[in-house]
Amino acid sequence: MDTVWMWVGFNLFVVGLLALDLGVLHRGERQITVRHALWLSLGYVVLAMIFAGGMFVFMGEAEGYQFLTGYLIEKSLSVDNIFVFVLIFSHFAVPHQYQYRVLFWGILGALVMRATLILVGAAVIDAFHWVIYLFGAFLIVTGIKMLVTVGQEPDVDNNRIVRFMRRRFRVTEGYEGNRFFVIKDKVRYMTPLFLVLILIELTDVVFALDSIPAIFAITTDPFIVYTSNVFAILGLRALYFALAGVIHRFHYLKYGLSLVLVIVGMKMVLNAWFGTKVIPTEVALLITAVLIGGSILFSIWKTRSLPVEKAEQIANQWWVPGSPPKSDSKPDGKRKS
Repeated sequence: MDTVWMWVGFNLFVVGLLALDLGVLHRGERQITVRHALWLSLGYVVLAMIFAGGMFVFMGEAEGYQFLTGYLIEKSLSVDNIFVFVLIFSHFAVPHQYQYRVLFWGILGALVMRATLILVGAAVIDAFHWVIYLFGAFLIVTGIKMLVTVGQEPDVDNNRIVRFMRRRFRVTEGYEGNRFFVIKDKVRYMTPLFLVLILIELTDVVFALDSIPAIFAITTDPFIVYTSNVFAILGLRALYFALAGVIHRFHYLKYGLSLVLVIVGMKMVLNAWFGTKVIPTEVALLITAVLIGGSILFSIWKTRSLPVEKAEQIANQWWVPGSPPKSDSKPDGKRKS
C-alpha cells in the first residue's frame, strides 16, 4: 500500500508542476529568456536534490545513491536531446515563441512513453534475468556507434519521417501561428509545427532506448528508475532554452556521453555476470561525473578561440532520427572536395 501511495503522490506532484508550468509560468507566447530558463532549470535541479534527500532519509543510503546516479546519467544523456532539438528547430525555422509549446507537448508525451517502457522493462528483467546482458551489450554497442558518428552531419532535407508525412497528409506551406492543425475550405491540414513535434517525440523514443537501459544498470527498482527519468525530463525544456544559444561550445560533450553509455553497459554486464557489485553505484556516479564534467571543460577550452560559425558547423555534426548522414560531410566540419 505504501508503494501505491508513493506512485500516486509523485504523479500528482508531477501533474501539479506541469499545470504550474503551462498555466502560470508560461501563459501566452512570450519568449523564454536565458535568465528565466537558467533559474527555472536550477529550480528543477533543486527539486531533484530535495527528492534525493528524501530518498536517503526514508528509503536508505543505497536507494539515495541509486537515484542520484540515475538522475545524473539521465540528465547528462538529455543533453543529447538538446543537440537534436537545436538542429530540428533551426532547420525548420521554428519561431522562438512557438518552441516552448512544441517542447511542452513533446515532453508530456515522453513522460507517458517512458513510464510505459520502464514498467515493461522492469517486468521483463524480473521475469528474464538474462535480458540484463542484452541491455548491457546494447549500451556498449550504442556508445561505440555514437563515438563513430559524432562527426556526421544529418541530411534533414531528406528525413524519411517528414517525407512520409508530407506524402500521406495535407501539410500547409508555412506556420499557422502556434497551431498543429488548421481547417481551410472545410479540409483539415497539418502544419509544419506538428511535423516538428513528431520529430521531437521520435527523438525521445530513440534516446529512451539508450537512457532507460542505462539506468537499469544502476537499479531495477521501477520507482527509482521512473522518478530519476521524470526529474531529468521535466527540466529538459528549461535546459534547452538555457543552452540553445551556446550549445556549439559543448561539441566534445558528445564523446563524454558516448563513453558514459559504454561504461554503464560494462557495469551492467560485469555485475550481472559475477552476481555482485563489481562496479559499485558510487563508483559509477564518480566516473559519470568525471566524464561529463571533463568533456564539458574540454569543450569550452577547445572552442574558446573558434569562430562562432565554425563552432556551430561542428555542433551540427550529430544526427536526427530518420535523417541519413550527408554524403559530403566529414568529421570536424570538413567537406569532401
